[in-house]
Amino acid sequence: MSTATRIPARRPGADLRPAALERRRRERIGGALAAAALIVVVLVSLSPFLWALLTAIKPFQDAFTNPPTWVFEPRLDAFVDLWRGTRFAAVLVNTFVVAVLTVVVALAVGAPAAYAFARYAGVVGPILLVLAVVLRTIPRFAVVLPFYEMSQALGIYDTNIALVAALVAVNMPFTLLLLVGFFRDVPTELDEAAMIDGCSRFGAFRRVIVPLMGPGLVTAGVFTLLVAFQEYLVALTLTQNRAVTIPVFIAAQKGADDVSTYQTLAAASIALVVPIVLIAVFARKYLAAGLGGGAVKG
Repeated sequence: MSTATRIPARRPGADLRPAALERRRRERIGGALAAAALIVVVLVSLSPFLWALLTAIKPFQDAFTNPPTWVFEPRLDAFVDLWRGTRFAAVLVNTFVVAVLTVVVALAVGAPAAYAFARYAGVVGPILLVLAVVLRTIPRFAVVLPFYEMSQALGIYDTNIALVAALVAVNMPFTLLLLVGFFRDVPTELDEAAMIDGCSRFGAFRRVIVPLMGPGLVTAGVFTLLVAFQEYLVALTLTQNRAVTIPVFIAAQKGADDVSTYQTLAAASIALVVPIVLIAVFARKYLAAGLGGGAVKG
């Protein structure tokens, strides 16, 4: 009677070579170290925001103790005082109006210009783009004073018109550079096909190219909105009372020598950050799609 030789079953992973096991172990260690480093960077970046939030929601007697008080009953008195005791609500609305108008004008001007740069490169196009980059690198201090003098001469100082025009001009080089890359990703055959079907060049741009540029336009719009929402120097120079935005409003509040206003200032800072965070969160998929290289790959 013959006896069959039984082959012992191998455990999962037993057939892996030692080199492969060592490589996998190193990858896990590297991933853990990268995650730990990322957590540290995020905590350091969020620490000012978290400290301002704690200052805003602490009772007044616990807000400025040394060492800090970590166990307390959260209160919203600072936010109530900010909303009822100041003109913060009107300034917040005006800040949103300025930011939205800046986005609309920047895209209305920047999209056709970027399309022209992408389709009619020639010799002048690259030179103008390089010039735009050079203008973008000029410090804000060098351009805000001419904006101030022009707004005074035109009688539009301390108005949203002057502020929007300045913000569009300051951010237009970045908008152009961003949109040109997206337009170059759209095949030129689409323009030619649309014009063969009877569209003009502008008709092809409006009916065919712009619908394909959704992620790119959203990306440029979101970046422009974030910059306009938190711009300080331009708003400080071109506004005084009527067109003030939140950053200028916060900086104008006395607080360096009055501890009683610290919590209100902390609440205002949180109110400035929260809309920016919400915009970034809700637009993250469009930002990821847009920054990935455009709406259409040629």
